[in-house]
Amino acid sequence: MSVQNSLVKQPTKKSFSSFLTQDDIKKRIFEIVGRDSQKFMTSILSAVTNNSTLQECEPMSILNCAFLGEGLKLSPSPQLGQYYMVPFNDSKRNVKVAQFQLGYRGYIQLAERSGYYRKINVLAIKEGELIKYDPLTEELEVNLIEDEELREETKTIGYYAMFEYMNGFRKTLYWSKKKMLLHADKYSQSFSLNAKKGKEPKYDKVSYEDYMAGKVPESEMWKYSSFWYKDFDGMAFKTMLRQLISKWGIMSIDMQEAYTKDMTEIKEDGSYEYIDNVQEENEDNKGNFIETMTIPEQQEDKTEVKTTKEKKPKKEVTNKTTDEFMGNEMQQTFADELDPLA
Repeated sequence: MSVQNSLVKQPTKKSFSSFLTQDDIKKRIFEIVGRDSQKFMTSILSAVTNNSTLQECEPMSILNCAFLGEGLKLSPSPQLGQYYMVPFNDSKRNVKVAQFQLGYRGYIQLAERSGYYRKINVLAIKEGELIKYDPLTEELEVNLIEDEELREETKTIGYYAMFEYMNGFRKTLYWSKKKMLLHADKYSQSFSLNAKKGKEPKYDKVSYEDYMAGKVPESEMWKYSSFWYKDFDGMAFKTMLRQLISKWGIMSIDMQEAYTKDMTEIKEDGSYEYIDNVQEENEDNKGNFIETMTIPEQQEDKTEVKTTKEKKPKKEVTNKTTDEFMGNEMQQTFADELDPLA
């Protein structure tokens, strides 16, 4: 009997490309995307093909991420860094799902496209460049290294972000590298500033300082797959823009949508869900940690979200104080729930 059971063919999981060729899925994509359906399918198939762990996720969760990205007119290409479809273990259902994560370039794209911002920028400040930053007046004085190659090799000591509205209102923010490290350590379950003991020895992690010093054997690099390890500056840029725009920026309808659903699993009906796991549960069958981000950061940033209806700003704002402009005109009026598939 045991021999017979071993010969029974086990059902094989469909590839993502096979999933896309199903008639109902093709029909759904055409209804949402229209004439650009083929281009849409090619772009997400390319992103999935280049990520073996993403291929193990529920296909519909990947497609829903892509629908949201398409609705925001952002590219899923990892090279462009506008948004990412990040594999995540949902321990409640015991399945892997794709989580929508907005990249810092996505924030910039949405801000520029809104028509409210004349300037928006985020920059790493290198050792020896910072002369003074006054948090009261928000004035930054720096002497930037002119040699690009030398600047790239120089140690980062902090991060600076700024925006300026079309009417001239300006806001800036500076964080030291130490503050950013503490922020990542607090809010990312996959990142550890100090050495950390796991539930089992195989989950032990060295400090971030030792990781940067190359003291992690290649065989253990699977524990350090978080974006905070792989692209710390990119995650820092995103954090700076989130902090700056969510607290003081005008948010278009598209930016509200992206901000609200950042780091969530998108459902077929357009709703979304935060997935929260402990790190030890997020190891896939290839020994890779799945990227995770805890919910508190999202909650922290949302406490002061300022929103506005989608309209072009007036060229001049006169006889209004900054408080009036930031308060009365930017009423807390979230639009009706948008369908991310549209």
